[in-house]
Amino acid sequence: MRNIVLIGFMGTGKSTVGRRLAQALAWNFVDTDAEIGEVTDLSVSEIFRRYGETRFRSEEKIVVARLAQEEALVIATGGGTVLNSSNWGILAEHGVIVSLHASLDVILNRIGHKNDRPLLRSSHEEIERLFLERQPFYEKADFTIDTTFRTIDEVVGEILAHLGRMAIHEFTRRN
Repeated sequence: MRNIVLIGFMGTGKSTVGRRLAQALAWNFVDTDAEIGEVTDLSVSEIFRRYGETRFRSEEKIVVARLAQEEALVIATGGGTVLNSSNWGILAEHGVIVSLHASLDVILNRIGHKNDRPLLRSSHEEIERLFLERQPFYEKADFTIDTTFRTIDEVVGEILAHLGRMAIHEFTRRN
């Protein structure tokens, strides 16, 4: 395992959990949206506003390909990152993919005050449609953690426990 990749819909806790998980492992943490902002010198919202989603996804693909080649990273992806099969393939090849899930009501409550996300400009029905459309992509992860009623430390603990079980299983399979 070279990296741990956190996927899921916005508001599931990918960045918050990712930072804490990276601390626990003494690894580096990278948020792909923040990295895209660093590379382009534009916020995600600004890229969407000026150039549209196609340009954002192009920048995202470049950033994902570079990050996947590094080691000992906890990578928090944007909610739509894994919709691109190329992104999925390279992230899965170089890491363990962990899906964070929460109920849509909890997600909307968590992010309701943040107006810097392009998706939040959509109607509730549009957000719900995207949430449901993306679930099959998130379900392909190596494992899923429901963050709805868990604290950050509980989620990190559960991820670490799953990773430990995966390592033991891999060790016993090889020997």
